[in-house]
Amino acid sequence: MRIGIVSDTHGRYKDFMIALEKMGDVDFILHLGDVLYHGPRNDLPGTYEPKKLAEKLKNMDNIVFVRGNCDSEVDEMVTDKNIHENFRIIDFGDIRIYATHGHRESEDERVAAAENKFCDYLITGHTHIKKDVRTDTLHILNPGSTTIPKDGSHSCAVIDDEGVHFYEW
Repeated sequence: MRIGIVSDTHGRYKDFMIALEKMGDVDFILHLGDVLYHGPRNDLPGTYEPKKLAEKLKNMDNIVFVRGNCDSEVDEMVTDKNIHENFRIIDFGDIRIYATHGHRESEDERVAAAENKFCDYLITGHTHIKKDVRTDTLHILNPGSTTIPKDGSHSCAVIDDEGVHFYEW
């Protein structure tokens, strides 16, 4: 099973399409929030096309979302997707994931929540910085940002039978 992971697309269709190309054939895509709006703290991304991205997302059947701090009810309306859950626990075969945007609680609180639900992965977005850390009980992952990276490169990730793979552009 291949699980694609994206976060912080902030309405930029072009970077989302690049992420899809980089990830290749995936069974599911997990989007960690901040889907359409760039937010008041970020500059407007070049080629900002939230309507075009919303239409693309609306027609995808293999994508699951959690709510980011820039997401709103209108995002759900235009994508026809559930984007209002602050966190989700998702079982993908033998992998149990605790997914959240990561803006509501501390990392210690997120780790405790994931461990209490017997998750294998804690996956967050929000920081726009890639992270790949293993503890004794948990794999903590942040794919970075497809659109407004704060660590030098646009990115996404894939989890498969061989582990975690980051893709940058």
